[in-house]
Amino acid sequence: MRSSGVSPSYEEMKESLNLKSKSGIHRLISALEERGFIKRLAHKARALEVIKLPETASANDIYNNFSPSVIKGGLDEEKPLSDDAEVPVLGKIAAGTPVEAIQNEVSRIPLPNNLEKNGDYFGLKVQGDSMIEAGIHEGDTVIIKRTDTADNGKIVVALIDEHEAMLKRIRKKGKVVALESANKNYETKIFGPDRVKVQGVLVSLYRNF
Repeated sequence: MRSSGVSPSYEEMKESLNLKSKSGIHRLISALEERGFIKRLAHKARALEVIKLPETASANDIYNNFSPSVIKGGLDEEKPLSDDAEVPVLGKIAAGTPVEAIQNEVSRIPLPNNLEKNGDYFGLKVQGDSMIEAGIHEGDTVIIKRTDTADNGKIVVALIDEHEAMLKRIRKKGKVVALESANKNYETKIFGPDRVKVQGVLVSLYRNF
C-alpha cells in the first residue's frame, strides 16, 4: 500500500505469503480487523485501510521481524546436513495445548549456517497449529536460542508452573504476562509473572517436505 497506494488482493496476499488457499488470508484479515489494525471498506474491491500499527513493528513487519528461516528437508537422513555445530533436539512442544517439553536430548540436527556458532541453542518438534499464521507448522523443528528474557512480541518457549512449556508470542504488561497464539481459534493465555519463565527465543526452523 505504501508503494502503490492500492491494497493487495487476497490472491496477491496468498501468493506473497505462500499459502495454499485464500481462506488463511481471510482469517488473517479478520483477525487484524477485530484487533483494530485495519478497516475493510464495504462494497469495494481492494479496499483495506490501515488504522494503526503494532506497538513494536511496522505494517510491513507484522510479526516483529520473525520470518521463519526454513531449512528444507534432510532431518530424516542418517547423516547430518553439514559438519558444522549441531543442535540437540529436546523433545516436543505444543503450539496449542501445553505439553511436557524441556526434556532429555532425543536427537541432534545441524545448526543453520545463518546463526552464530557461539550461541546456546536447542531444538523442539512442533505439535499443533496455534502458530500457523506466523509460518510455524505442525511437524516443524524450531530452533531456539536459550535465554531467560525476551522483548515484547517475540516468539518464545515459555515454561508454565515449572513443568509445562508452550511456543507462543509473549506480551508483558504491568504485572501480567500474555502468551498469544498466531491462530484466531486459540485464546490468549494470561498468567501472573511468577508463573511464566522464558526458556528461549525462536530464531529458525527446519521443515521436511
